[in-house]
Amino acid sequence: MSVAVTKSRYQSEEFSARLRRRYAAERRFRIAGMLAVGVASLMLVILLGSIVSKGYTAFWQAQIRLEVTLDKQHVEERNYTALVRQALYAQVPAATDRATRRSLNDLLSSGAPYELEAMVNANPSLVGTTQTVWVRADDEIDQFMKGFIRRDVPESERRLNDVKIAAIDALVANGSIRSTFNTTLFTAGDSREPEQAGILGAVVGSALTLVVTMLLSVPIGIAAAVYLEEFAPKNRWTDLIEVNINNLAAVPSIIFGLLGLAVFLGFFGLPRSAPLVGGLVMALMTLPVIIIASRVALKAVPPSIREAALGVGASPLQTVTHHVLPLALPGILTGTIIGMARALGETAPLLMIGMVAFIVDIPGGLTDSATAIPVQIYMWADSPERAFTERTSAAILILLAFLILMNGLAVFLRKKFERRW
Repeated sequence: MSVAVTKSRYQSEEFSARLRRRYAAERRFRIAGMLAVGVASLMLVILLGSIVSKGYTAFWQAQIRLEVTLDKQHVEERNYTALVRQALYAQVPAATDRATRRSLNDLLSSGAPYELEAMVNANPSLVGTTQTVWVRADDEIDQFMKGFIRRDVPESERRLNDVKIAAIDALVANGSIRSTFNTTLFTAGDSREPEQAGILGAVVGSALTLVVTMLLSVPIGIAAAVYLEEFAPKNRWTDLIEVNINNLAAVPSIIFGLLGLAVFLGFFGLPRSAPLVGGLVMALMTLPVIIIASRVALKAVPPSIREAALGVGASPLQTVTHHVLPLALPGILTGTIIGMARALGETAPLLMIGMVAFIVDIPGGLTDSATAIPVQIYMWADSPERAFTERTSAAILILLAFLILMNGLAVFLRKKFERRW
């Protein structure tokens, strides 16, 4: 009798309606989740698409071919500017008056004479000969060749006058202008001229900063995590330390920059805008992240490992160093690499300690003035020239490539050393 009543109750119209409502709610939740993932993916695609569309052109640079006669007198006087200008005038025979030739001078990068001088210094036997050389074009010529400066607008509304456009057309007609891979972007330091600006100085500065960060934060962070998790007594003091470590992990990065400004620069008098100071600040910032990640990895090791080691006579230190720590290594490596990736992408702390300085030379040591990739992006984004806009996006792509590489390395190491219990 009771079975029949129960069966009829679960087959009632009221129960069926409740069941339908529950299934409908589950479907709505599933659809909402799929929509959220889709919207997030779409925003990511739009963001990356915008960066790539604005930045891929920076990997190409316009060059102008010149037939340069390396006259001995001009070479001895180091008057390479006259040599490149004479070669350029020969490429555009129609330019005979002074005003037209003055306009033609703007077609070449201001660094073209230095390119020619470097070639002669590398091979002095070229003096007295005529050489075919390709030199960088000015950034406005480069932007015109890439289609960012339109010719179908009135002359007063564009940055290139009709004389320069006619000269460019003449160079294009005789094959004296081309677009080639922009090696300068990867082999030069910063410059006021977009066509001469490169990111190598920032890459070296970031590398030196990360070296200091890693040498300080990794051993200290792992040692602190091992002590707190395996040896420290559980009392109010260790609880206070743990709370403060968790709070430090959430402190805005600019606070660490202010700390570095006050302590490392103001009190200790360390050199401003140096990778050494940047590494010290970044080490303080990443230390809580490494400690927390290492502690989580140590907690994930089953207690039976510790008990078995202690049971066969191993000391607590031997248990940790020979058994627990090697098994926790994948998680520790993952947390460490993610912490380093965070340090690589930080800008605010470096701005506070002066690494926003305009640095042309490639840093050669930890105390040399330097900048970093995020700061270089910040400075280029603030420049008014259109050519720096594409270089900003290109630098972002390079930074993203480094971050993806580091995160991929973290995933690889976790998979390679991961142990399943």
